Amino acid sequence: MKKHLICLDLDGTLLNDSKEIPPYTFRVLKTLQAQGHALMIATGRPYRASKLYYDQLELDTPIVNFNGAYIHHPGDHNFPTYHERLDEGIATSIIETLKKMDIQNMIAEVGDQVYIDRPDNRLFDGFSMGNPNIKVGDLETLLHEDPTSLLIEAEEHMIPRVKQVLTRFYAENIEHRRWGAPFPVIEIVKRGISKAVGIDIVRKHLGIERNEIIAFGDEDNDLEMIKYAKHGIAMGNAIYDLKIIANDTTLSNNEEGIGIYLNNFFQLNIPK
Repeated sequence: MKKHLICLDLDGTLLNDSKEIPPYTFRVLKTLQAQGHALMIATGRPYRASKLYYDQLELDTPIVNFNGAYIHHPGDHNFPTYHERLDEGIATSIIETLKKMDIQNMIAEVGDQVYIDRPDNRLFDGFSMGNPNIKVGDLETLLHEDPTSLLIEAEEHMIPRVKQVLTRFYAENIEHRRWGAPFPVIEIVKRGISKAVGIDIVRKHLGIERNEIIAFGDEDNDLEMIKYAKHGIAMGNAIYDLKIIANDTTLSNNEEGIGIYLNNFFQLNIPK
């Protein structure tokens, strides 16, 4: 069988609700890796919050972070790093606009620098993985450079309204996508950025045909990736829109969905 590229979203997909790689899925992935297939992570998380799983799987491939805004190879400095940022002026305008709405908080990330608009211990804990430099205060005062991403936290009922405003006023400059649990968050990145763009860069680097790509996802930020892959697979816990455009649906992230699908696809016969 030809070498495949297996693309893995993290939260709600590869990781169960305990934020762990399930044991059966781990065994299946390591078996495929030993057979010469390539595994890669494509996530909305920054690298610092992905490194634990990158190391656990002993990956030797580039990684897609910030939903495609940051692509690099942790072990190969000859691989060109791609870092696409939002224009600071656009970011400031978005911040000013959304502050007039009933949102809970805003977070700007510039690599490993995190700015949080309002003090919030829950957010602080959630964004502290990997020990970034965190500053809390008015983003309009603190932010003086092009951010990698903006994160907007709002009550569930406000999410559609915020997305509507972003589409109406900033569609020419940004992409915005909904995060999954545990935060009701909208992530904003530069227009034209997606996981699919990052995966295309990686698969060309690895010399793998698009027809040999398998991708797993569950949320709004996985739509482009699932459409791009020859075998775009939605998790059982995925949003409805993703299941509609996926080639197939597997079990949920808590039911070893990735491991079971890949075991059947590659006819590995690994007992669960």
